[in-house]
Amino acid sequence: MLTGSVGLLGDAIHNLSDVSTSAVVFAGFRLSRRPPTERYPYGLERAEDLAGIGIAVVIWASAAFAGLESIRKLIGHGATAHVGAGIAGAVLGILGNLVVARYKLVVGRRIGSATLIADARHSWLDALSSAGTLAGLIAVTSGQPWGDPVAGLAITAVICHVGYQITADVVHRLADGVDPSVITTAESAAGSVPGVAHARARWTGRTLRIEIEGWVDPGLPSRRSMPIGQTPVTTAPRPR
Repeated sequence: MLTGSVGLLGDAIHNLSDVSTSAVVFAGFRLSRRPPTERYPYGLERAEDLAGIGIAVVIWASAAFAGLESIRKLIGHGATAHVGAGIAGAVLGILGNLVVARYKLVVGRRIGSATLIADARHSWLDALSSAGTLAGLIAVTSGQPWGDPVAGLAITAVICHVGYQITADVVHRLADGVDPSVITTAESAAGSVPGVAHARARWTGRTLRIEIEGWVDPGLPSRRSMPIGQTPVTTAPRPR
């Protein structure tokens, strides 16, 4: 507001959106820790995935705001003041967001949380948008007033790209999409069990549940069929 920079303003709003996304992630983690009940026999592990939808919504809202403000200033030929203060703010934004993004990414990979990894990408995106803002303000100091709104539009494009990636990942998880090699490995490992037909898998939060479906002789007594379902299955460790 002080500098009149739409790039810096859009970057600030985008950074403030991290507060809401982090709150959504925190709520998802808390809900996913609840134990199973009669009403929710699998617990609330998928609350983590639902939290990812909230992150995607915030990212798309940030993109819309940054894009509209940039177009408004580009058309209206708005001025930028106190450029030095704006540059200092952009540099602080870059450094702070890189540290936060790295921390979230490391923790997200360690605990296998797609939602926290998505939030890490969001923080990395904030650092990138701050860098775009810095480039625009440097252009303004060199006598190119259009540098600020153009930087804002570039930031908007990057936000849309990452928003698309995160939305696709979240939808993939919610639609029970898994790596086909998981199914192949499960069926291969259970191939020694008589009657195995195929395997199915789905994510519930950070848990990958695999179901093996098999058929036995209809005339087989229940007493003799029990050991089949209890046959131990081993798999070779897969590289991470």
